[in-house]
Amino acid sequence: MSNLKTTIESLATDFAHKLISAIKASSLQEILNETASGGGGGGGARRGRRPGSVSAAAAAPAAKAAKPAARRKGGRLARRSPADLAKAMEQILGLLGKHPKGLRSEEIRAKLGLSKQEVPRPLADALAAKLISKKGEKRATTYFKK
Repeated sequence: MSNLKTTIESLATDFAHKLISAIKASSLQEILNETASGGGGGGGARRGRRPGSVSAAAAAPAAKAAKPAARRKGGRLARRSPADLAKAMEQILGLLGKHPKGLRSEEIRAKLGLSKQEVPRPLADALAAKLISKKGEKRATTYFKK
């Protein structure tokens, strides 16, 4: 048994040294290409980006060109700029100005044609800026322009 253990340790040490020397001899670009393509052929779970996904730096120009309210995979909204958020808040303020009895979030969403995910942030910003007030809780919350 002792002989088996020393043989395994020797093989593992030899493998580790050869692996480190191969990595040192490779260029960074070769290493990145191998890790991105999943080189080596081993199956199993992989961590990190999905094969074929685009890096954040490469995706940035495409994200800027997309519509601000465009949905990404998974139902999430694309990141909105401060100007987009301000525009949505102005639309909400204009709508609430026309309804002195106030509106619920669902009504605001329906009248402006916004998605469910687009409304909470501008409402929260308007509340924080004390441009609107609210009364009620949860779905019974009614928003009023000050």
